[in-house]
Amino acid sequence: MSHEILINVTPQETRVAMLEQGVVQELHIERSSARGLVGNIYVGRVARVLPGMQSAFVEIGLERAAFLHIADIWEHRQNGHSHENRPIERIVHEGQPLLVQVIKDPIGTKGARLSTQASLAGRLLVYLPQDSHIGISQRIEDEAERESLRGRLQQLLPEGLAGGFIIRTMAETATERELQNDIEYLTRLWSDLTAKSGLLPVPSLIYQDLNLAQRVLRDMATEESVRILVDSRETYQRMLDFAQQYTQTIVERITHYSSERPLFDLHGVEDEIEKALARRVDLKSGGYLIIDQTEAMTTIDVNTGGFVGGRSFDDTIFKTNLEAAQVIARQLRLRNLGGIIVIDFIDMENADHRAAVLAEFNKALDRDRTRLTVNGFTQLGLVEMTRKRTRESLAHVLCEPCVTCGGRGELRTAQTVCYEILREIVREAKQFNAREFRILASQSVIDLFLDEESQSLAQLGDFIGKPISLQVETLYTQEQYDVILI
Repeated sequence: MSHEILINVTPQETRVAMLEQGVVQELHIERSSARGLVGNIYVGRVARVLPGMQSAFVEIGLERAAFLHIADIWEHRQNGHSHENRPIERIVHEGQPLLVQVIKDPIGTKGARLSTQASLAGRLLVYLPQDSHIGISQRIEDEAERESLRGRLQQLLPEGLAGGFIIRTMAETATERELQNDIEYLTRLWSDLTAKSGLLPVPSLIYQDLNLAQRVLRDMATEESVRILVDSRETYQRMLDFAQQYTQTIVERITHYSSERPLFDLHGVEDEIEKALARRVDLKSGGYLIIDQTEAMTTIDVNTGGFVGGRSFDDTIFKTNLEAAQVIARQLRLRNLGGIIVIDFIDMENADHRAAVLAEFNKALDRDRTRLTVNGFTQLGLVEMTRKRTRESLAHVLCEPCVTCGGRGELRTAQTVCYEILREIVREAKQFNAREFRILASQSVIDLFLDEESQSLAQLGDFIGKPISLQVETLYTQEQYDVILI
């Protein structure tokens, strides 16, 4: 299906929306502060070799030296298969320039972790310039399909090309032309950066993993992309340069948006982001979905709501489920929900209805570029599926757990907190001989003590034989309180 891609750029973040028939289907957000170093390639200098740890520290221009273990040295890994292993002090020495790639970001006091085996990711392939092996993603399980892909790729490789490839999952449905484009892009990229490495001082960054705007051209833009609108002239120019070098078929579709009205406002994307963070999703029929994202899985519950449009109750349920199947498929992409997903469609007695809803759901999921599996209806009438986690969900990028409820989505009632406080005072009175007890709590809890629970408080005061005073703490949440001994 044809689509548009909108790119909104600010110094702090880049946001990308993919629209099909004017409706937002995918959202991608990258913040400048959160861009990692993984994938970056440097010409570094060995600062120190540690024979006892079989590792070395390499200066790559960062605040702390990066860490290189012998297991991540390509020569050592090769020799491990065919020749006797050599210790690290016989492979690298202090002051030696070294081409390295970051495989793990720095954490706390630890520097970045490095490898001397470079890899460059494309849309369909990963290029391994120092390896002649052709590998297949483990997620492609069918052996005949694996051999077919390997054969197709080998036929496309130019004679005498150095290096190997890993075929990614997305290549399963790729055409020869798309594979050829990826081969040309990756080999040209490697040629460019190796030529650059000899001209720059040591240490220097020679390749930085693509930013989100460039990854749009590499991973999202296809022949079905009608246009790519970007609201930053600088980013537009960079994308144009990138496309002219690596994806020339896309060049004419990249357009700079310069109107006064914000790009995302014009196309209703801001409203869609707001809706994508809500727990409830309303259906046009009057039904609605409830989407709950937990650590273990995501659950989606379908409800008829106010929809009574069918000729019978079964017909109403069927039509609601059909609409829900399409909306759920879109919400999975929009929110980037991954892992285990359990969908509770409204119960259907008719087996043909269940089959039709499942077929509609699978059809809607066909447009999803992320790998997924749908297991159909279980004995309990639930649909179980998995969707590969490729990045953080939209909610995890834009939100954090509520400090008031701790992410539970619920608060203990003011009455529950009142009774907890009364029990706490009894415990304290038995242990300490205080002159007075003072309750510090939120306005709602103090109001309850002054009204409905005033008698309970008076009875407790008589029971312990000590006065109990109240004090409102405006910064306390409803669940927070303190009992002060005076």
